[in-house]
Amino acid sequence: MSGLALVRRLEAVGFRAWPAASVHYDGSWAVRLTAGHPSKRLNSVNPLDPSDVRDIDQRITRAAKRFSSYGRPLVFRLSPLAPLQLNAHFDANGWRRFDETRVMIASLKDIDLDSGIDQIPLQDIGRYVDASIGIRAMEGERKPGLTEVVESIRPPSGMFVLEDDDGPVASALCVHDNDLAGLFDVAVREDQRGKGYARSIVRAALRWAAAQGAQRAWLQVMVANKSAVDLYTRLGFQEAYSYSYRQKGE
Repeated sequence: MSGLALVRRLEAVGFRAWPAASVHYDGSWAVRLTAGHPSKRLNSVNPLDPSDVRDIDQRITRAAKRFSSYGRPLVFRLSPLAPLQLNAHFDANGWRRFDETRVMIASLKDIDLDSGIDQIPLQDIGRYVDASIGIRAMEGERKPGLTEVVESIRPPSGMFVLEDDDGPVASALCVHDNDLAGLFDVAVREDQRGKGYARSIVRAALRWAAAQGAQRAWLQVMVANKSAVDLYTRLGFQEAYSYSYRQKGE
């Protein structure tokens, strides 16, 4: 599977793995909104058909009203499934492009999963969410929203946390969807970065996914996060495609 077929597959798997609270379709535009969590992936318009170019202005206006009702700024997430005409429209009207993100994929048989520590997935969502928020030094009010997202994941998922004497040091969420395993929420506490924790927890998560029957792993990583891109490249991941966000300029 390659080209747009792979993009469609990974976009669909990604929507299931990181589910928005509300999804509305305007033609082939998936309008995803989540009142309890600010993630752009959960609060963006996602065009899914390169040939769907009708009534662009009117549909942008409708989307803006829907986002306003949630108190969210209107954001478009443009993958290779977005029409070229829509990108051109944004360019002509001064919409900024930001947070370019790579979607990377790897065959699990090509990743060294034997080294590193064994880790059993957590069963307690609350404990996982507390660890994830603590590792990122995020505000406590993020807990209900992240809990809602994790509880809404329908495919089988594994929640992983590594700890040191000071508490949680690394987190990762792995979602197993048929032959694919998606990696989400990978993070390492700031004072412990560069010590191999990210590699260890990613390998632990992927060992679990392989045991569940997954054959390939995929993830999304911001291009600006060069250390993470380098880590995943060394593990054996390759870019499948990229996407970026568009938002109207001031």
